[in-house]
Amino acid sequence: MALPHLDRPICEPVELPPAAPVRIERIRQGRHATASEPFVHFHDVHELVLFGRVTGHCDIEDRRYTLTSGCIAFIPSMHPHDFALGAGPRDWILLQMDAAAGESLLRRPGMERLREPFCTRPGRSLRARLQELADWLLDLHPLDPLALPITELLLRAAVEAPAVEGKRLTAHARGLHRLRPAIDRLRLRPADAPGADQAAALCAMSAAYFSRRFKQQVGMSWSDYVRTHRLHLASRRLLETDQTVAAIAAGLGFATPSHFGELFLQRFGLTPGEYRRTGLASHPR
Repeated sequence: MALPHLDRPICEPVELPPAAPVRIERIRQGRHATASEPFVHFHDVHELVLFGRVTGHCDIEDRRYTLTSGCIAFIPSMHPHDFALGAGPRDWILLQMDAAAGESLLRRPGMERLREPFCTRPGRSLRARLQELADWLLDLHPLDPLALPITELLLRAAVEAPAVEGKRLTAHARGLHRLRPAIDRLRLRPADAPGADQAAALCAMSAAYFSRRFKQQVGMSWSDYVRTHRLHLASRRLLETDQTVAAIAAGLGFATPSHFGELFLQRFGLTPGEYRRTGLASHPR
């Protein structure tokens, strides 16, 4: 079976709570649940799905994995995927992790498996450990300092599970892959983000084609994507570091602190200083 042609916006926006590195929720659907409609999409976040009762399959890039109760799927940021769930009772826990936090984790020893999508089927004892960690995380506020360490433990447990072999599909979702060099460069060096022309060159495209293709695939322009990524990083640094607002603005490539403040206010409804004071008052480090 071929994957659909990716010639439309398929980036499904995921808004994590401001400055929160992770978001987790439990989904339960009863016996009247109908089969899910296929929809190939991707997110800027990393995604871990812990299935309870389930039937169906998931397509991640060019491979199809059969879903069975208790299996796990991990999809790194910006990787196209699609879940086709069978009708009837089903439940799962969905963990979504900020792209920057995920990139930091996957560079740690023992976490290399997170660089690519995978599907696993843990044994009973490992499944119990995963469930306990997920339950703990579900009870925490998104800004709790323990959220990211517990997420790391959960991911470390997930990478220990034996892999499920996927069936290769006859076509590949290549559209987004062609944009990855620019996206990866932005994430590696956000203060020195390439302009549209340089981003196009990194992807071996003309500037006009890159701009058109990026808007089709991601649903926003390259400049809007760069700005949104930088502002999200700024929101985390305001709560996680003691850097001044001016230092954060300069460190992320904003022209001036005042310009950074204007954009931050538009995005979050608070000035950077107000955002820091409110966040630290609610959840001190």
